[in-house]
Amino acid sequence: MMMLVTYDVDFSDEKGSKRLRKVAGICEKFGVRVQNSVFEMLIDPAQLAEVKSRISKVIDTKADSVRFYNLGKNWEHRVEILGTDKGFDQEGTIIL
Repeated sequence: MMMLVTYDVDFSDEKGSKRLRKVAGICEKFGVRVQNSVFEMLIDPAQLAEVKSRISKVIDTKADSVRFYNLGKNWEHRVEILGTDKGFDQEGTIIL
């Protein structure tokens, strides 16, 4: 399933900046950054549970916000892009 994950971390102090970097790092391990605080993740339910668990241990629930949007299996038909596309085909072949 394709998940869209967005976050807003209050980084008005040093701890917030650290939380912001940690949340971004977790998201980078599971998905592709498509905007500054927006990631697309092509993951299964177990991976989603892991992402949520890791992020919940990092954020300050009184100051930060993380949203998960389930775009499902037919997500290609639900995403429309205007302007540059910073992502890549997560289901395609990657040649290193």
